[in-house]
Amino acid sequence: MNKLTLRIIGIVLLVALVALPIILLNRFGLNEETIRAYVERLGIWAPLGLFVLRFTSVVIPALPSEAYSILAGGLLGFGQGLIVVCLSDLLSCSLSFWLASTYGREGVQRLVGDRFMYRVDRFAQKHLEQNFFLMVAFLMTGFFDFVAYGIGISRAPWRKFLPALILSIAISNPPVVAIGAGILAGRGQVFLVVFAVLGVFGLALLTGWLQRRAS
Repeated sequence: MNKLTLRIIGIVLLVALVALPIILLNRFGLNEETIRAYVERLGIWAPLGLFVLRFTSVVIPALPSEAYSILAGGLLGFGQGLIVVCLSDLLSCSLSFWLASTYGREGVQRLVGDRFMYRVDRFAQKHLEQNFFLMVAFLMTGFFDFVAYGIGISRAPWRKFLPALILSIAISNPPVVAIGAGILAGRGQVFLVVFAVLGVFGLALLTGWLQRRAS
């Protein structure tokens, strides 16, 4: 089973995992209006909380990053959710890159732990900084947090990393956030979920194609 197939299966399982509780809540009377009203009562704390969760999971890799993207879309809506996720990714990956560039492999290892360090090393050894499109392709994968550390360890210049990071965020985040927004919106927005899922599949295909072409 190749990486693309595993990637698609992983996304489908994650969507199902997030969608099931929302569907059950809707089934027992907790609908979109109720959730939106509760989120509005929280004010700035809802987007701030999601920002912190997403930011922390990137700097200190933990749960799959797509979970927070889907949750942000479901709770905040597509527009606000996308802003929160993109801003969080931009700042957290920039911090990861800076930490790796400044403190090197030993500093990163203290932060991510021995358990995940092999992933960072794997991306550092690919010398992604030598190919812009390959850097973008790997930053669009679910391992973008480890990729940011790996590129930083390889001493890639900031002027190469930042454009690749911005482009990868702009391409990869909208489809996943749209899935969360479409799931919570219910039957009226089924088309949004369908197109979002197709967008994620297209993203996986694009990532695989860029990696093969760059290689």
